[in-house]
Amino acid sequence: MENAPVILTATMAAADQMFFNRLRQAHFPAERNFLDAHITLFHHLPPMALPEIKARIAAFTRELPPPVAAVTGLINLGRGVAYRVESADLMAIRDDLAEAFHGLLMPQDQARSRLHITVQNKVKSAEARTLLAQLSKGFVERTLAICGISAFHYLGGPWAPVGQWQFRGKSR
Repeated sequence: MENAPVILTATMAAADQMFFNRLRQAHFPAERNFLDAHITLFHHLPPMALPEIKARIAAFTRELPPPVAAVTGLINLGRGVAYRVESADLMAIRDDLAEAFHGLLMPQDQARSRLHITVQNKVKSAEARTLLAQLSKGFVERTLAICGISAFHYLGGPWAPVGQWQFRGKSR
């Protein structure tokens, strides 16, 4: 596990986590649904950088208040559906981390991130389009409570928790 890539996610508050977990459980193929709903910040950080990753996340969460975030729409993933998440605060944290780990990032993590919460993936396109239409009918933009950052080791499907840090800085 010590050699497994590190994944960083934004941690949602309990009510939001439960809402998106229910959607994921209802619409994600059960045989592929190893994870709770999540907002990935980085997909593959090198495990050798874990001590620095932990130190930087601890500093951010100690100094910064919870990021302002919103769910602003739905995304057609082709073979799935996700909710679009917008947060200048989260992107600023991600940008700082990307700069700190420049040269160690995989191509997927070098690109500007499109924050989202996947509730369906790896289904037929028609099934994804049906869910997208269904969820779009009642969609209303909403705030999203982000309370921390979590790190995991990627184990080829399931993830193993490494740590979780709560934002506790003063308000902006």
